[in-house]
Amino acid sequence: MSAPALAQDDSKWVLSPDARVEFAFISAESTTRDEQLVVDGDAFTLRAQVGVDFEDEDTRFRIEADRIEVFRLGEDRADTARDRFTAQFQQDLSKEWEVELRARHYDDFVTAESGNTDELQGSAALTYEPERANRFTVRGTWRDRNYDNGTALETDGSGPRVDAQYRRRLGRYHYLTFDLRAESIESDDPRRGFERQSARVSYTRPITPDLRVRPAIEFLNTRFDGRLTDAGARRNDQLVVPEIEVLWWPDRWRIEGEAKYVFSDSNEPLREREGYRLTISVGYVF
Repeated sequence: MSAPALAQDDSKWVLSPDARVEFAFISAESTTRDEQLVVDGDAFTLRAQVGVDFEDEDTRFRIEADRIEVFRLGEDRADTARDRFTAQFQQDLSKEWEVELRARHYDDFVTAESGNTDELQGSAALTYEPERANRFTVRGTWRDRNYDNGTALETDGSGPRVDAQYRRRLGRYHYLTFDLRAESIESDDPRRGFERQSARVSYTRPITPDLRVRPAIEFLNTRFDGRLTDAGARRNDQLVVPEIEVLWWPDRWRIEGEAKYVFSDSNEPLREREGYRLTISVGYVF
């Protein structure tokens, strides 16, 4: 999946550069956010990613740059872009335990509370894998955010996110995965503060060595601090999102299709975002 490694025999450290390009078409009836993007209608996306790993048997360093360009179809629909930069450190503590430290910077991406956000985040994760069949991961993340409010002054927000995952390995490329997440942002801007909880279950089933199918379902509950309904209550949105994904990875190609439907419920009816989202992407890994 990566370019030929450049090894130093005396130290056993390996330098492995890699790259990926991806072209996708998205058709969406819902404005729910996905992959730090919002697409309501039809759009093409172009994604490029470059990275390099520097590792030995127990330690791995990685730096990565990732950019997505969104070309929206239709009149009066502005194109957008999202940038992400990552520095990551992973260390095997034993055969069962691994620790990870990661720093990321996002530029111009979409969050639950804003359509144009810059973010600097740091996270730490601990993974426990007593055997190949069972893997447990917990991650804590702190986010500092800056919001572009158009002609108004920029505002800031910050807060934690906690993730927990259990993955059950049933066979080669055959998994059952459970994810839980809780997060919040506090801000002096009453429009930006929120808290969210989510749960997701996915099942990955291999059809052939290159072809997999992955059904999943996710539930999200979001409550905003300063966004009030006509009745004066805090706005509360709930989403239920069933989806199915097909992944065909022949050699270095990454051909994927995803269909999901967003069922939405809110105490502010104008904010309901029910609808479908279809994505087809073709990528190549260097």
